[in-house]
Amino acid sequence: MPDLSSEFELKSLKLKNRIVMPPMCQYSVEAKDGVPNDWHFVHYVSRAVGGAGLIIMEMTDVEPDGRITDYDLGLWSDDHIPAFRRIIDEVHRYGAKIGIQIAHAGRKAEDAEVPVGPSEIPVDASFKKPRALTTEEVREMVGKFREAARRAVDAGVDTLELHGAHGYLIHQFHSPAINNRSDEYGRDYALFGTEVIRAVKSVMPADMPLIMRISAVEYIDGGYDLDHAIEICRRYREAGVDLFHISSGGEGPAGKRKPGNYPGYQVPMAKAVKEALNVPVIAVGLLDDPQLANSVIANGDADLIAVGRGMLRDPYWAVHAIRHITGEVQAPRQYARGY
Repeated sequence: MPDLSSEFELKSLKLKNRIVMPPMCQYSVEAKDGVPNDWHFVHYVSRAVGGAGLIIMEMTDVEPDGRITDYDLGLWSDDHIPAFRRIIDEVHRYGAKIGIQIAHAGRKAEDAEVPVGPSEIPVDASFKKPRALTTEEVREMVGKFREAARRAVDAGVDTLELHGAHGYLIHQFHSPAINNRSDEYGRDYALFGTEVIRAVKSVMPADMPLIMRISAVEYIDGGYDLDHAIEICRRYREAGVDLFHISSGGEGPAGKRKPGNYPGYQVPMAKAVKEALNVPVIAVGLLDDPQLANSVIANGDADLIAVGRGMLRDPYWAVHAIRHITGEVQAPRQYARGY
């Protein structure tokens, strides 16, 4: 059976182990221009040195008003490409693979003067009321995702992830509680996401896999459940998604149903998507304990595991976890004497 240290291959993506660093916003762009700086360079390269198999760079937005805050990364201009390429090239030097999460915050764009979304429904009273995108603007938004993906490919990524989770724009469109449109993008909850997927795939190499992060359930009262998410994922798989990254919630304040606060609480959701659609999945959510993370892989519940907060605390989590499981050390030669 595979374990954390096992190699993984999907199309052109070949990982040295099953450990993923998931996207985690750093809110650290200094000039508010969307360009990654030395903080981002050190942050991502240190996790490559620390043994991660795959690093997915934080939510990177397709237009300035698509950012959660003005301190987030962006790929709305070709001028952004060199700074991303610098990070990607250095990550590759240490044997890790890297992707970028392409996104738009939609109604959760806190610093936009007037955020946009599928409908004029705010997250809650503490958020600005969004303006509903016109049908033509939705189509233009698909093009913005395509162009951001093109720039990421030009920067040298090994894969791309679309952010369809945590209440951001793609999620907003496939959520019946948030999308009350009367046009085709309201009648078909998966339409916007599938059009984005096809547009992004059109500028990706044919053998490069596309990842979609999705919230498998919503926690707001009246939110969707796992069955709805699986059908949305089915449409996304048909449109070209190769690997699903399964999270949950983020669309608004929790109602009667609360998110889990125990290790592995989202693993059953990942397993359900994997089994229903026969697709590889990434499991995430309080998987910091190496034994638990390893069991998710060994039991076949997921193909990859993502560790977020654990890697914020320990850039070398992957090296330490693999050593804990296998007794073997996969550290850079410069650090070998430390083991």
